[in-house]
Amino acid sequence: MSDTITASPAKDAKPEKAKKPASLWSDAWYDLRRSKVFLFGAALVLLLVIVAAFPSLFSPINAFDPSTCDLTRARDGLDGTHWFGSDNLGCDTYSRVIYGARVSIIVGVVATIVTSLVGGALGLLAGFFGKWTDVLLSRIAEIFFAIPSILGALLILAVIGRDNAGIGSVVLALSLLAWPLVLRIMRAAVITTKNQDFVLAAKALGAGPVRIMIRHILPNALTPVIVVTTMNLGVFIAAEAALSFLGVGIQSPDISWGLMIADGRNRFLEAPAPLLFPALFLSITVLAFVMLGDAVRDALDPKLR
Repeated sequence: MSDTITASPAKDAKPEKAKKPASLWSDAWYDLRRSKVFLFGAALVLLLVIVAAFPSLFSPINAFDPSTCDLTRARDGLDGTHWFGSDNLGCDTYSRVIYGARVSIIVGVVATIVTSLVGGALGLLAGFFGKWTDVLLSRIAEIFFAIPSILGALLILAVIGRDNAGIGSVVLALSLLAWPLVLRIMRAAVITTKNQDFVLAAKALGAGPVRIMIRHILPNALTPVIVVTTMNLGVFIAAEAALSFLGVGIQSPDISWGLMIADGRNRFLEAPAPLLFPALFLSITVLAFVMLGDAVRDALDPKLR
């Protein structure tokens, strides 16, 4: 009579780990890491941020030191000392371009944060509560939508006055006219999300309005806002340069690419470098953020997959 042998699992056999379920964010990050447009745009943005944070690493000349300007060398061409030539006051154009990156990056980032927080919060309230809250906030947003952005910013900065113009004033003017767009996008996303089954289940289990908005609706309604926020960075940088070019934005002794373009236009035929180089850096910066925004949009929008 033979003994019955019962097969038993090996002691050293390890249970197979369950794979994490795929999500929109994980799929988006997977696509972004393989997107050449995103990697190139992110590299440019990272370089610009480093330049803005540590300009002295890239320029041996302090652009804010008036003693570095020499009127006898005004509008000189490119040479070994002045790589981008000299402006109308004999100041080094290269160093001013490098130091001017800080203003553009600060205005773009701060204005984007302000508009995203204000517009996102009001859009969350309007979409979740609806009724009179939605009507009131939507009507207020429509008033600001009726004002052309650049014209409205010009009016605000003109009222503030050139003596009080600075980074804070420019951020205020741009943010005051841009938050309604974020409100509309957030409102639409919240209205779509709040009717989903997981939100209805949270309400049935007794979750309060604040918990539902923060824990359940907000994370699932952020996708379109993130896309718009990324694109707004380039828009705000270009808008700041336009306002400074028109003479109502950043004022001397601060340095702005728009201000440099305005100063260089009068002698463009005689010395094109003081206008061309800040315009080139401005274009590259806006292009970098536009590329970043396009890549994020393509990764986060399932319809484009």
